[in-house]
Amino acid sequence: MSPGSFFLLLLLLLLLSILGAPGLGDPGPLEDVVIDRYYIPKICLREAQMGDFIRYHYNGTFKDGKKFDSSYDRGATVAGVVGVGRLITGMDRGLQGMCVNERRHLIVPPHLGYGSIGVAGLIPPDATLYFDVVMLDIWNKKDKLQITTLARPLHCNRTVESSDFVRYHYNGTLLDGTPFDSSYSKNSTYDTYVGTGWLIKGMDQGLLGMCAGEKRSIIIPPFLAYGEKGYGSVIPPQASLVFSVLLVDFHNPKDGVSLEPLEVPEPCRRRAVSGDFVRYHYNGTLMDGTLFDSSYSRNHTYNTYIGKGYIIPGMDQGLQGVCVGERRRVVVPPHLAYGENGAGNKIPGSAVLIFDVHIIDFHNPEDPVEMETLYRPEGCNLTTRHRDFIRYHYNCSLLDGTKLFSSHDYEKPQEVTLGTNKVIEGLNRGLLDMCAGERRVLIIPPHLGHGESGARGVPGSAVLRFEVELISVEEGVPEGYLFIWHGEPPGGLYEQMDLNKDGEIPAEEFSTFIKTQVVEGKGRLMPGSDPDKVIADMFRNQDRNQDGRITPEELKLKSDEDQEKIHEEL
Repeated sequence: MSPGSFFLLLLLLLLLSILGAPGLGDPGPLEDVVIDRYYIPKICLREAQMGDFIRYHYNGTFKDGKKFDSSYDRGATVAGVVGVGRLITGMDRGLQGMCVNERRHLIVPPHLGYGSIGVAGLIPPDATLYFDVVMLDIWNKKDKLQITTLARPLHCNRTVESSDFVRYHYNGTLLDGTPFDSSYSKNSTYDTYVGTGWLIKGMDQGLLGMCAGEKRSIIIPPFLAYGEKGYGSVIPPQASLVFSVLLVDFHNPKDGVSLEPLEVPEPCRRRAVSGDFVRYHYNGTLMDGTLFDSSYSRNHTYNTYIGKGYIIPGMDQGLQGVCVGERRRVVVPPHLAYGENGAGNKIPGSAVLIFDVHIIDFHNPEDPVEMETLYRPEGCNLTTRHRDFIRYHYNCSLLDGTKLFSSHDYEKPQEVTLGTNKVIEGLNRGLLDMCAGERRVLIIPPHLGHGESGARGVPGSAVLRFEVELISVEEGVPEGYLFIWHGEPPGGLYEQMDLNKDGEIPAEEFSTFIKTQVVEGKGRLMPGSDPDKVIADMFRNQDRNQDGRITPEELKLKSDEDQEKIHEEL
C-alpha cells in the first residue's frame, strides 16, 4: 500500500469515530428480517405468495431463548393472509416464499416487530424477536380443485356422473401429510351418492369422471371443504384436504342390467327364454376385479331355471337370449343383486356384480328330441320300428363339444332291441324310423336322457348330442314273444314237429323244427340273442311238467294263452 493510500484510510477511520458510527466488529441494528431456511422439503408444489391464506405453527423467543409465545402451547395453528399487513411486518416478509412443511428461523428486528412500544407485559420495547416456524397449509381464494390421476384402467366404458352411487376407499390427510381419516382403517368402503350434497363440495366435484378402479389424488381448498369451522378435533379451521381415492364401483339407481357379448357362436339356432333350464359356468367379481365366486373352482356348472326367481333378478334378466356356447358379461347393479345388505363376507352392501358366463347348454322341460338327418339312402323301404334289433355307431358329446362316449372306441357297433329300455328314451326315439346306412344328429334333453342325476361321466341335467349311423336292422318280435310266424302257423303242428312220429317231442326235435322254419322264411326268432338259447327257452315254456319232452296236451300256441290274434308263437 502506498503512503498516500494509508493516509486516506486513517483519515476515514478518524471521521467515522467523530460521527459516532459503530466499529467494524459490531454490525449494529438489523435493517431487515434474517431468514434461515433450515429445512426445505424435496418437493415444493407451491410457495406462499402475497395474498395467500396460510396456516402455520411457531415458537417465539427472545435472544436469550426465553419464550414469549407459542402456537403449540395453545394447541392451535395460526391462520391468516400473508403480505397484506395483518401480521407484523417481519413475519409478513419472513413467511413469503415458504413451502408446505418448510421450516425457518426468523430474526425480526424491533422496527419490523413491535417497535419502541412493545406489547405490555409480554414484549418489551425495542425487542428483537426470534421465530421458529413450520408452514402447514397454503391456499388462495382463486384456487380450484386439484385432481391428479394416479392410475386409470385401460378400459373405461363409463365414468361417474352426478346422482350416481359410489363406493370408494380413501386416505385423508392435511396438506402437510397429517392423516385425519381412512376408510381402510375401518375395513369398509365409503358409500354415498355424488352431487346430491351428501359430501363436501370438493369431493362431490373430485369424484366426477372417475372410472371404476381409478386412483386419484384430490386436493381440496378449505372453502370447498370444512372452511372456517373445520371438523371436530381432526380437521382444523381453514385446512386444505388431500384425499387419495380408489373408486371401487359405482352405479345409478336407474341402471338396468348391462350385457356385453364376449363370444357368440354362429349359427345360434335357439336362444334361451323364461322357463328354460340353463347350465353355465361363471366367474363372479366386484368392479375392482375381486373374485367373490366361481363355478370353475367347484368344477361344476351352475344349473337353474331362468325367469322364475330362482336366482338374483339381474341374472334372471342377464341370461335371457343366450345361445349354447355363448360367452357373455353381465353387469348387475345392487338393486338387482343383493342390495344394501350384500351377501356373506364376500359381497359388500351396494356392490355392483360382474358375471362372466359361459353357457354350456339349456333346454325346456317340454322339449322333444331334436333330429337332423345328415344322410338317408335312396330307396329306403324298411325302417326301424319298436322291438327291432339294430346295430349302430354313435358319438356322444355335450353341447359344448366335450366328448363323452363313442362306439368307435370298441371293436363292434352298439347293439340293442328298440323299446326294451336298454338305452335312454331320447336315443330310443331318435333311432326309430331309420334306414340302414342313415346318419342323424340327435339333441336329447335331460328328461329324455340321464335326468337331474346324470350318469357316470354325464353331468346332471345335461343335454346330449348324438351322431348316429344305423348299420343294420333285424325285424323284431312283439314284446313277450320269442318267435313269430310270418303267416298262419301250419296245420297239424304237433304232427309236423314230431319228426320221428313217436308221439313225443324232445328238445332236439323241437330245435330242429324251429330252425327249419327260420331257414325256410316261415318265421323268425327274437333277434339279438343266441338262437339256441331262445329255442331252449321256448322249449321250457312248452314242456310244462319239465319232463324233457312235449306232449300234445302241453303244446299250445300263444294265441291260445293270451287271445292275441296278430302274431302267434309257440
